[in-house]
Amino acid sequence: MTSYDDNNIFAKILRGDIPNDTVYEDDHVLAFNDISPQAPVHILVIPKGKYVSVADFGAQGSAEEIAAFWRAVAQIAADKDLPSAGFRTIANTGINGGQEVPHFHVHLLGGKKLGPMLARSEAA
Repeated sequence: MTSYDDNNIFAKILRGDIPNDTVYEDDHVLAFNDISPQAPVHILVIPKGKYVSVADFGAQGSAEEIAAFWRAVAQIAADKDLPSAGFRTIANTGINGGQEVPHFHVHLLGGKKLGPMLARSEAA
């Protein structure tokens, strides 16, 4: 497993070194609008703890952190009225999963009908 990089962009956001457009914050979670939205609603939800991936968070996070994280995702979705029409949560993990920032996060996307998850490839 990759070790946590204190200089990743989300660590810098959590420290206040980089501004963000916060939509939700509590003791365990920060959520903010993505700067390059892929849907009308595109929010990044991150734990405040130093977790590299969903696998790391699931293995190392406390029960309180894990519960707070997923409750925050549900609350943000409800606040944005996403459950009525549907929405998507994505957690990319590792190189093959397309993870670009080595800090666990989920993308919460909605506000329109979203396309297929993945394009079919010859290798599938």
